[in-house]
Amino acid sequence: MSEKTRILVVDDQTVVREGLVLLLELLPGLDVAGACGDGEQAVAMVAELGPDVVLMDLRMPRMDGVEATRRIKEARPDVEIVVLTTYADDESIFAALRAGARGYLTKDAGADEIARAVAAVRGGAAQLDPAVQRRLVEAVATGDRPGRPGRDGLPDGLTRREAEVLALIARGRSNAEIAGDLFISEATVKTHINNLFAKANLRDRAQAVGYAFRHGLAG
Repeated sequence: MSEKTRILVVDDQTVVREGLVLLLELLPGLDVAGACGDGEQAVAMVAELGPDVVLMDLRMPRMDGVEATRRIKEARPDVEIVVLTTYADDESIFAALRAGARGYLTKDAGADEIARAVAAVRGGAAQLDPAVQRRLVEAVATGDRPGRPGRDGLPDGLTRREAEVLALIARGRSNAEIAGDLFISEATVKTHINNLFAKANLRDRAQAVGYAFRHGLAG
């Protein structure tokens, strides 16, 4: 019988973490080596337990999943990371992949998808949620890179979509109206707003309006 793949589960929500442990223990070929609730614990437990794959949340206290991924890969490049998160926005995707994650799934993934992702990264391949794959292809095609100037020369590394959202904010549109204008969900609008506020160091919509006009992005 082939050796089982040993998994470390990392998620700050107890009910999610315990649910994943129960789910993974039912899947053939997998063995849960341990579980923890933040990035600092994850780094320590990888050093202690030596799992084959870490199933990593992104938004956690003390140390987020991106930094934990980076530190784990620096110390143990043989350990593979599969991100399992609620967030599939540009910033999260690129940050996690740059840190060394080889898999990226959203939390609506089923047991079969998780098992396929684990098997893929163990075999040296990548496994990305279809929505994430589409976003990466779009980013390569348009030149959008979170944290870098886009090909359109947008300030502070804003993506074109974030600039579109900013322009609509400057026109006084609500989140619901922006979602309707761009044919995206309100949750996606909020994600774009959070990202552009962080990149441009903005505190509120009033500052965003001023920023938009200063940079000629008010539409």
